[in-house]
Amino acid sequence: MRLKKNIATSESGFIFNPGTGDSFSANEVGTEIIFLMKDGMDSGSIKNKILLRYDVEEAQLNKDFDDLIMQLRDHNLLEG
Repeated sequence: MRLKKNIATSESGFIFNPGTGDSFSANEVGTEIIFLMKDGMDSGSIKNKILLRYDVEEAQLNKDFDDLIMQLRDHNLLEG
């Protein structure tokens, strides 16, 4: 899963879809996940990296990750 190529992102968590004019914001972890997705990292590798970097339980990360992906899909920000 990858973010669409035309989606603009900033290091502060600002996400902009130029196709619709919609903008969104993400927290620190969400922003990191989005940048890792843009770099082409698969979801398993992203989750492992987040688990190592942040003090989060795996079950909570899985729930939050799935919620983020669902929101990105709902707003048509993912390819495919």
